[in-house]
Amino acid sequence: MLLALIAIVAGFALLVWSADRFVEGAAATAQHAGMPPLLIGMVIVGFGTSAPEMVVSAMAALDGSPGLALGNAYGSNIANTGLILGLTALMIPLAVHSKIVRKELPLLLAISCLTGAFLWDGGLARWEAGILLAGFFGLIGWSIFSALRGKGDKLEGEMESELEVHAMPLGRAIFWVVAGLVLLIISSRVLVWGAVTIAESLGVSDLIIGLTIVALGTSLPELAATVVAARKGEHDIAIGNVVGSNMFNLLAVVGIAGVIAPMSDVPAEVLSRDWPMVVGLTVALFVFGYGFRGQGRINRLEGAGLLLAYIVYNAYLAMTITRAAGM
Repeated sequence: MLLALIAIVAGFALLVWSADRFVEGAAATAQHAGMPPLLIGMVIVGFGTSAPEMVVSAMAALDGSPGLALGNAYGSNIANTGLILGLTALMIPLAVHSKIVRKELPLLLAISCLTGAFLWDGGLARWEAGILLAGFFGLIGWSIFSALRGKGDKLEGEMESELEVHAMPLGRAIFWVVAGLVLLIISSRVLVWGAVTIAESLGVSDLIIGLTIVALGTSLPELAATVVAARKGEHDIAIGNVVGSNMFNLLAVVGIAGVIAPMSDVPAEVLSRDWPMVVGLTVALFVFGYGFRGQGRINRLEGAGLLLAYIVYNAYLAMTITRAAGM
């Protein structure tokens, strides 16, 4: 079990570092290719920050642990909205200026409901996972369309500033794209092995490990990106990172895992505990950020509410782990 713990810690450290290198390399490569800044932010960076979840879930499904993959996707969304946005807004109230981000909020809610509908019968068939993947590619297409027509959007200016800060030569950018992807795969393999071993040692399901340890670890890139963006006053990047990552998780992460290993016996707790938490936090984010009261924003009180919901949910999961381990 000690070796598994070391594997998890080392896997997380390498995963976060390699994901950061991969995102920066991909963004710089796209910039050298003449891609508009807004398109880089919505597609390249959005895809890159969800790369850890995608690779970890693919590895988990290949290893015969689809529950870990599903837990990773749902747990990451809960961590992104409850922990990351909640903690960030508690420190720095966030305002939504971008029309693109406002359009993404109801879309995220619809996708959250769709994944729940597919799981309602207690399983996820390959064709349903295929629809989620098709939706992911459709989302990429919509993002490209929105980015090309989003001239003057607040998000565009924020992304231009970010790309100037992280500029790098083309050769180095390509190197980090390749090296970052290879290291992502290696670190994900190590992490999945450690997580499954811990789950077996404690006598808990791989779903629980995916919802807690793995979800928190794969959400670290979003945490760093969101806090840094908020401190720079780039509020739309901060919220847009989370919204984009959540959509990618539900469509690509669950879709990839389901295509590789269809889920015939999804635990009942997913629909009674985890999916309602995902939808509840998404509804709160939609209400806070869309701007029904004028300017869309997440103030400190609302951030505290999101964070409290995350803490209570994880405390309940911790009690589940403790009971299962007989502690």
